[in-house]
Amino acid sequence: MIYKAYTGRNFLEIPQIKRLNDQQKEIIQTVSRVLPFKTNNYVVDELIDWDNFEDDPMYILNFPQKGMISDYSFKQLSSMIAEGTNESQVSEFIDGIRTRMNPHPAGQLEYNTPWLNGEKIQGIQHKYRETALFFPSQGQTCHAYCTFCFRWPQFTGMTDMKFAMKEAEILVEFLKQNPEITDILFTGGDPMVMNASILTGYIDTILEAKLPQVRSIRIGTKSLSFWPYRYLTDPDSQEILNLFRKVTDHGIHLAFMAHFNHYRELSTDAVKEAIGNIRATGAEIRTQTPVLNHINASSEIMATLWRQQVDLGMIPYYMFVARNTGAQQYFGISLKQALEIFSDAYRQVSGICRTVRGPSMSAGPGKVRIEGIANIKGEDVFVLNFIQGRVPEWVGQPFFAKFDPDAMWLTDLVPAFGEKQFFYEKDYQKLLKISKLPGHHLRKDDLQSA
Repeated sequence: MIYKAYTGRNFLEIPQIKRLNDQQKEIIQTVSRVLPFKTNNYVVDELIDWDNFEDDPMYILNFPQKGMISDYSFKQLSSMIAEGTNESQVSEFIDGIRTRMNPHPAGQLEYNTPWLNGEKIQGIQHKYRETALFFPSQGQTCHAYCTFCFRWPQFTGMTDMKFAMKEAEILVEFLKQNPEITDILFTGGDPMVMNASILTGYIDTILEAKLPQVRSIRIGTKSLSFWPYRYLTDPDSQEILNLFRKVTDHGIHLAFMAHFNHYRELSTDAVKEAIGNIRATGAEIRTQTPVLNHINASSEIMATLWRQQVDLGMIPYYMFVARNTGAQQYFGISLKQALEIFSDAYRQVSGICRTVRGPSMSAGPGKVRIEGIANIKGEDVFVLNFIQGRVPEWVGQPFFAKFDPDAMWLTDLVPAFGEKQFFYEKDYQKLLKISKLPGHHLRKDDLQSA
């Protein structure tokens, strides 16, 4: 199949759009002015059930919905567009909507960007000791956009919100100066939109540096779901697979971090064949998804998703909570509901599926897992734990938050038992202060001088 993209500019060319009425088309055109819209012919032709599209999870996953922005914002923006308001005024109004949507959650822009030789490196994030995120500049788009995407600013023209760089040599130098980093995560956007020669250039630079600490290269991607032909019939598909084999032949673990949101994405012959081709290179495929209202907020859907992933040789890895950014008010559910869905799904599957961890929040201090709800000395509490933390010593220390049935994120919670702070908060504030200083990124050792 030949890839064809549809965006807000040409979405009316999609043959199935004739099924939409004028109001539904207006919703797409209005909301996509604020949040990005992009899909392709594989998603449209093979994944969406157009006979029931209004409630179809794959349609909702790709096509903007009215509830993704507030009623006030929608009405005002729709009126401005209909009345032919000056484009600069429309853009200013849209920028205001976006700014109120918390465009960079968990301090990504301010606190995760490290320094190298006295300068900030905009194409790398270093939040956790062992892992560096690398944002190649040619990988800052996707084959199609998820409507819930937490990196939506990178696709909207908010250039100061982007993470991207061009030179892999800078990454290598950063790794040399930070030998504690063992894992490199290629992310974006989606690094698998890059052609084979560009991706090979980046990875070859890392391999040729022969960095002794590098044990794993990860590739975070939605391509298996949105364009499995990347590994089947694209002109450079075989080159891509050869590159994966080169990494594993070098003795470096290649972890293909695949993003799936619904078991429908596992149903086509194309995705099944693509999964087999990737696994044949020696790469391991781990899977992750956020739990999302209107798409997969069901224990039956989650359990089915995990089972089918294991059937295809993949490893369920994370179930996340929808981040506090973008259209969270539309896609998010309460932490209580997320825990119920995860626990019920977990009970439905065999031990081989129980590699999945969740529900997890990728919050400012780290990845916080909701372990359960307990009653301790007459008080209902959330039992929480760090799966990963800005300070490694935080990991594995249970802590407790007052039970709140409406809480949707870590910042909605308060400590239990009358405590004024969670155990990590004092050190966390010190780390945030240090991270703003030239020459520093977040390190435990720096706490001693803060």
